Amino acid sequence: MSEKVLMKGNEAIAEAAILAGCRHYFGYPITPQTELTAYMAKKLPKIGGTFLQAESEIAAINMVYGVASTGKRAMTSSSSPGISLKAEGISYLAGADLPALIVNVQRGGPGLGGIQPSQADYFLATRGPGHGDFHVIVLAPSSVQEMADLTRKAFDLADKYRMPAMLLADGTMGQMMEPVVLPEPEDLVVDKPWAVTGTKMEREHNIVNSLYLQPQVLEDKNLERFERYKLVEENEPMWESFMMDDADICIVSCGITARVSRNAILAARKEGIKVGMIRPLTLWPFPKKPLAEAAEKVKSFITVELNMGQMTEDVELAIRCRKPVTLVKRVGGMIPSMDEVLDQIRKENEKGGSAE
Repeated sequence: MSEKVLMKGNEAIAEAAILAGCRHYFGYPITPQTELTAYMAKKLPKIGGTFLQAESEIAAINMVYGVASTGKRAMTSSSSPGISLKAEGISYLAGADLPALIVNVQRGGPGLGGIQPSQADYFLATRGPGHGDFHVIVLAPSSVQEMADLTRKAFDLADKYRMPAMLLADGTMGQMMEPVVLPEPEDLVVDKPWAVTGTKMEREHNIVNSLYLQPQVLEDKNLERFERYKLVEENEPMWESFMMDDADICIVSCGITARVSRNAILAARKEGIKVGMIRPLTLWPFPKKPLAEAAEKVKSFITVELNMGQMTEDVELAIRCRKPVTLVKRVGGMIPSMDEVLDQIRKENEKGGSAE
């Protein structure tokens, strides 16, 4: 087993990507993810990789498209406004059925907003970050260890289903330092018969494209793609259950707010309040099944978010609004305290889960 090393979250993503076989990074600096770009700039040229600081976020994502079309693992990273600029290119990746990794270390918004942490890009990521009908796989780490582990997982899932994946972190996750065990280097002998690699006149030409001028052809491509999405929803939801065996109240949260919530749960348990947490690790596909099962047992749900309640809607959909869902939120770069979460737990406990 590898030794633990102390790393910043952004650096752990970069090193894990390299260990996962990524040798091609294209980006543009923006706080609070710039350490990731700097790490790649220093490391990739030394191991025969390609680092390129593009002239814009738009250029960077289209460079990722080019490398991904050859079957190589490629990635980019940015923060909220930069991801908006990459949205067209992400849609092109999805339309051409190309695997790639996009890292979004979120900051407050809208607009330029501020450089403090946020989770306000939840809708952007989970509803399809660009035009047209499509999804990307969205993973949400809550520790530096998960920044590394889920980076590897994102590459693997992107390759498995031929679709982009997004690591959706918040600014706190990117900047904090924790001990981490890095994954072992990956042996990347992956057969990608669809890739554009040069035929040597030994096979049919592969064409990577997202333009289909015949409506029937485009409809067929979309229908086929959503059949794959069904497989992702069936097979790939990931979540962590914490103290849910006897819980009367279920917290749902991810990222830094899940860490705050865990401390609040431990404090509430000392007061005799039966509360637990379901923490989604995949935001798409969303872990609907464990939440639906929890709705059969608990009296109420609490979501804790760094936005105006975006994940709350997915919780309500998952439980078919059978139980009340309340929200603890801070926005603009503010993070809720443990006491704020604990106060809401107490209120729900006093209500006894009334749906009125």
